[in-house]
Amino acid sequence: MLSRAALLYDQGQAWVVEQIEVDPPKANEVLVQWKAAGLCHSDEHIVTGDMVPPREAWDAMGITDLFPMIGGHEGAGVIVEVGPGVRSVEVGDHVSASFVPSCGRCRYCSTGRQNLCDSSGGTFLKGMITDGTSRHRLVSGPKAGTELNLFAKLGTFSEYTCVSADSVIKVEKDLPLEAVALVSCGVATGWGSATNRANVEPGDTVVVVGIGGIGMNAVQGAAMAGARHVIAVDPIEFKREKAMEFGATHTFSSMEEAFPQVNELSWGMMADKVIMTPGVLYGEMMELGTKLAGKGGTIVVTGIAPMDQGTSSVNLFELAMWNKEIKGTIFGSLNPRADIPKLLGMYREGQLKLDELITKTYALDEINEGYRAMRDGENIRGVVTYV
Repeated sequence: MLSRAALLYDQGQAWVVEQIEVDPPKANEVLVQWKAAGLCHSDEHIVTGDMVPPREAWDAMGITDLFPMIGGHEGAGVIVEVGPGVRSVEVGDHVSASFVPSCGRCRYCSTGRQNLCDSSGGTFLKGMITDGTSRHRLVSGPKAGTELNLFAKLGTFSEYTCVSADSVIKVEKDLPLEAVALVSCGVATGWGSATNRANVEPGDTVVVVGIGGIGMNAVQGAAMAGARHVIAVDPIEFKREKAMEFGATHTFSSMEEAFPQVNELSWGMMADKVIMTPGVLYGEMMELGTKLAGKGGTIVVTGIAPMDQGTSSVNLFELAMWNKEIKGTIFGSLNPRADIPKLLGMYREGQLKLDELITKTYALDEINEGYRAMRDGENIRGVVTYV
């Protein structure tokens, strides 16, 4: 099958829309026609190199080349073909992407930690997670025949891709696919960072640092969990204003500005929970991030840091003597197969805002404009929609 896809030929370059060829699915695989794809910052991290392993480590990791790569990992679509052995979905089903596959059999899936499924271990390797061979290639130009990598083994920046059945989750057909796409990454990651990993409780004081597509949902999750104060920190006024619509009680342009106000609001106790969701998380940001938390406070690290960054400014004496804890999280530490349908159920009942997250939709050919708008702080979430 022929498809149009947005490719990245190397880090530091723009997305290029090319025609590609997609093979039929093999055992335990499905062919998906993507209908909507969120412009998540994680794909931008490949462009900037934050999520690209150091090249000197490629041999040890078994990486021959990451590029060319079909981008996109936040998405929703329709199943158009299934391979042998697939029982979880059938042709015509509507599905959410799941950038962390869930095999249901590994140690992590079987203990309720699907976000850590072992199947995601080959994310940076070319080929399918099912058998290691490729289903996607260029069909024209000097590099015709070149096998293509898929970001997060999904490639939702293509009209069609072949993916593992473990990477899609069936959803109800009456749900808008733009909303389904958002839940597949940004919404679940942010909402789960607050409600699950931070375990926000009624009456808590919560600080969310960075109010993009993930941080906005951390704000929404903290408010839904009953936090007394939900403090949104972002340098862009537009995002601070939107945060108030999603449940923030106070907003500030920086952690430095927020610090004395958090102290005053909490009567000197500081925040119970701090959720770090900036566009790029640098080690020096953790100094104030941890200081914003009071005794017994929890700091959740959700934002992506450059992969080769090895230092962070954390006062270890204070960490121990104030009984604080720092937690990492991927996908908000949720379970995709259980929690994506749950979030969509809350959306259906009017309890979870999804439509309001979409600032603008784009055609695939406008993908570079969409990412420029993200970098410039004009969008909470841009979404590519396919005709």
